[in-house]
Amino acid sequence: MGFEDSNIEKGSSSTKPVKGLKMTLQKAVDMGEYDPNYLATFPEWHTISRHMQFQFIKTAVENRRKQLIMQYAEMNNILDLRLKPEMKEAIKSVYDQLKKVESDREKLLIEYSK
Repeated sequence: MGFEDSNIEKGSSSTKPVKGLKMTLQKAVDMGEYDPNYLATFPEWHTISRHMQFQFIKTAVENRRKQLIMQYAEMNNILDLRLKPEMKEAIKSVYDQLKKVESDREKLLIEYSK
């Protein structure tokens, strides 16, 4: 399939804003984008305090975690997984992304606590 090489599949955040889409800082956070490097591409990011930046990041991390949990649940609800071995790998990928989000959350907490 064509999406296998996407950043989403690998669980990493993109570093450039999507072209042709009127993305705002708030929309990006609502969609679960928490990478400070990506968020810094929005002009308003530089006009808010470090505390406010961290609040945006915390909200985005929680949004991403909720999205992944929902995706994990949807995959686990597929009938008769034994007939769909490719789903096992997809479920593991989502689980790995959940672990990465938790790890990133801890690193960002430390970074923004300085």
